[in-house]
Parts: sequence; C-alpha cells; structure tokens
Amino acid sequence: MLTLRQMRYFEALASARHFGRAAKLAHISQPALSTQIMEMEAYLGAKLVERSRSGVILTVKGAEVLAHVRRVLEEVERLERSARRGGSVLEGLVRIGIIPTVAPYLVPQLIPHLRRSYPAMEIELKEAMTDVLTADLVEGRLDAIVAALPLDAEGLETRTLFTDRFFMATAQNDGDILASPMTEMEVDLDRLLLLEEGHCLRDQALAVCGAGKRSLVNFGATSMSTLLQMVAHDMGVTLIPEMAIASETSRNAIRVVPFADPQPSRRIGLAWRRSSQRDRDMQALAEAIIAVAQAPSAA
Repeated sequence: MLTLRQMRYFEALASARHFGRAAKLAHISQPALSTQIMEMEAYLGAKLVERSRSGVILTVKGAEVLAHVRRVLEEVERLERSARRGGSVLEGLVRIGIIPTVAPYLVPQLIPHLRRSYPAMEIELKEAMTDVLTADLVEGRLDAIVAALPLDAEGLETRTLFTDRFFMATAQNDGDILASPMTEMEVDLDRLLLLEEGHCLRDQALAVCGAGKRSLVNFGATSMSTLLQMVAHDMGVTLIPEMAIASETSRNAIRVVPFADPQPSRRIGLAWRRSSQRDRDMQALAEAIIAVAQAPSAA
C-alpha cells in the first residue's frame, strides 16, 4: 500500500527534480529515497519519473499522480492543523514568503509583533522574487506570501495590506537639482538605476518612468540596499518605495524627492491558497501586517 512517507518523498522529488536535493529536503539518504520511489512505482504499476544525468523528469503518469499526492498531503496537513489548533488562530507552523523589496523593512517589526500576539505560532520565512514565491505558494511549499498585487496565478485569495508610494532617490551632492515635486517626464532615463531582471520593482520603475521594457543600464543591482549605495555615490538615480525611506536614508547619503500628484505607487498584499481553507489565519496575519505597517517605526 501507499504510505504518507512515500507520498512526501515523491512530492519532494517532484519539487526538486533531483534525487540529491530531494533527499536533503526529506532529510534521508539518497539510496533510501530512491528505494521508496521505486516501491511506489511498483505498487502503482507505472513509471513516475525518468532519471537522467541532469536530474529527474516526471512522466505523464507521474504528473497525474503528483496532482493527487499534493491534494492528499494538503488534506492531511489540514487535518493535523485542525487537531492542533483547537479553534485558535495562527497556531503551529505558518510558512510566509516575502519579496526582497518589502522584507527588510517589514520583518524587523513583524516578527516581534507576531511572537507577542501569537506565542503558539511557529514562523518560517522565505525571501525571494515574486515568481518563485507564487510557485511555492501554489504548490503548497508556502502558506502565504507578501508581494505586490496583482499576482498572475489561479486559485489564490488576496487582501490588500497597504499602498506604498514611490519617490525618487538621488545623491545628496547631486549637481542636478530635481524639482520637488517632480513628474515622471522629468526623470533622466539615462541615469535611472534598476534592480536586476525578475524583481517586480524593476518593472514598476520602468512603468512609472514611461520607459517600457528598454534596457537602461548595464548593471542590475540584486537588492534595494545595493542600489541605494550606488545612488549615494552619485552613480545615478532610482525609485525608492516609501516603506524603505526611513531605513535607507539613515545609512545612505541620499535625497528623496516626491512625485507630483497622482503619485505613483504599488499595492502590497497578502495571498494564500483558496483551497487551504485558512481564511481565519490569513485574515489575522493580514491584520498584524497592517498594524505593523501603520506603526511609526515601520514608516
């Protein structure tokens, strides 16, 4: 018969697409994992994966079985969570993903707030770009994500947390004095610095400045902090979200210039799987994030 252990191992293998990485995820040896998968294939009478030098490919039957396995594991997790919770909210493990242009400015206030308000909550955080977090959420590796809305995925519930306005950041000793407030038409596209491809803030900056998808600079920073250090050294200008201003201006010699109305902004929201049936938990998490975002220290 099939066991939950085998299904969990198969789900890990399908996610990692590599026996070595899947074995690490499942905290077992690679031979033990391979044995469990072969036993699962023998029981089902079907080949679930193709093995190659580069990794693992799911067969057609494997993809079909994976969909069933994930539904079973999600139901088991829901059953375990319900038994542990006893009617309370935000108890047990909650896996949260946050995009890199939000995490550094939200997490330092959010985690202490959650620990004070929900002491029985076990928090697991992941920082990654939107596409990675969305895939992890849809496939059940995360319970919720904090990202810029809208998200391009089906089966998700979302709730807007706050609106984050954009400002222009320039070096304090920049010889070009920017008008305040400035308009999008006044942005010098030749000096606009961006995050690397894949960051949603890069696309938002291009949209705000009316630059479409053109490649403006040869260098793409990997983080907001790196980008603003470049700005402080007068290498260019960039967009800075409002939630980052207090933290970044305290450690970088930058000047922040507002845009004229209507000010450009992004909508930060919380997303979770509709099928998880965790609305009470997610609404409580959303309220906690809103409370932290509105606090003076988070500004």
